[in-house]
Amino acid sequence: MDLTAYIRDVPDFPKPGILFKDIMPLLGTPAAFAFAIERLAGHYPADRIDVLAAAEARGFLFAAPMALALKKPLVPLRKPGKLPGATHSFRYDLEYGSAELHVHTDAIAPGARVLLVDDVLATGGTMAAACKLVEQAGGVVAGCAFLIELSFLNGRAPLAGYEVFSLISY
Repeated sequence: MDLTAYIRDVPDFPKPGILFKDIMPLLGTPAAFAFAIERLAGHYPADRIDVLAAAEARGFLFAAPMALALKKPLVPLRKPGKLPGATHSFRYDLEYGSAELHVHTDAIAPGARVLLVDDVLATGGTMAAACKLVEQAGGVVAGCAFLIELSFLNGRAPLAGYEVFSLISY
């Protein structure tokens, strides 16, 4: 199945000059969504990973069904103030400002092999921060999985040293 047929180009969103890759047609087509999840989960043998993690919000859309398919726990990486109780946090810079991710202190066992999942690899900043947060929490990054990679943005560079897998590359 050609998954690119289910990705809609939206020009000038969220601002002029940006060609946005809209995943909503894929999510709205159960056969295409299921195929994407099967392909993503199938790339990672269950014995290579202990847990899946994803940053909110669209990463959750792919990580949750992958976790079910692989029969592994799902750990959400959230924005500040969204998780009750004690958390590890990692602050990182964005093009125009900064952001922060949090994870519960008991969510990742020491040495756990963590597969990080997101919908799109663009500049790699959020995923690099997620990798650092997982390591700060005591986990080992087993890989970074994406539905789409915008290769012209060179998002793999900040992820040097980590396995990166994407289904669709533009």
